[in-house]
This record gives sequence, C-alpha cells and structure tokens, in this order.
Amino acid sequence: MPKDTADGPTSDEPPSTTASDDADEAADLFDDAAETFAILGSPVRLQLAWLLSQGRRDVSSLAAEIGASKALTSQHLAKMRAAGLVSARRKGKRQIYLLDDPHVIALVEQVLDHHRDLRSRDAGAPPSPTLPS
Repeated sequence: MPKDTADGPTSDEPPSTTASDDADEAADLFDDAAETFAILGSPVRLQLAWLLSQGRRDVSSLAAEIGASKALTSQHLAKMRAAGLVSARRKGKRQIYLLDDPHVIALVEQVLDHHRDLRSRDAGAPPSPTLPS
C-alpha cells in the first residue's frame, strides 16, 4: 500500500531494477559461467568431473584412473572444490570426492556428447570410443 511522505508517495514494494542493474547482473553471471568453463577447460579436470559424475571416489582411485600422481590429482580437485564443482566428505583418513550438482553433471555429459557427434559427422573418421560406464 503506497504511503504519503513529505517527498511524495512511497511504496512498500522494493524498488524495481534498472537496465543497468540487469546488465551488471548478467555480466557477473557470464563471468561466473566463464570461470566454470575455465576450470573444466583442463582435460584432467574434465576427466575427473566425468569420473565423479559416475560415483564417489577417493584421491588414490582417481589418480590411478587418470594416470596421475595423488599430489597432482589433489591439486586439480582443490581447484574444482574451490569453484564449487565438486564436494568432499571425510571418511576416516580418506577424503571422498563427489560431483552431486545435476547442472555440472549435465554440462559434462553434454560437452562429451557434442564432441562424439562432431567426430561421427567427420567423413571418414572412425567412430569415437565410448567412455566406460
């Protein structure tokens, strides 16, 4: 309900956003999205995201699956965790990592499907290998 003040009528409703506010919010959103793509732009981190989308794993098993050291794998996971792409739970002495955000899972699956499709369209190219389930 509008109220009258010495400066004129006011409203209990929050002020509407301006085009400038919307543009700032959109710019921030695009910056955040670009950061996500930058983190997943590393083939190792993309592979880690894909593996974690298949289920929880500890650093040792992830390192073995990607053929990297535990230290390097831990560094990649720390960056992914700081970006909010993966989470971790302590289980005894081990950190168990998981990717439980359906948006990130869908993003990883979509980009891999996209590149499978591109490869299959390429004349004369053999079918791309299917990733293990």
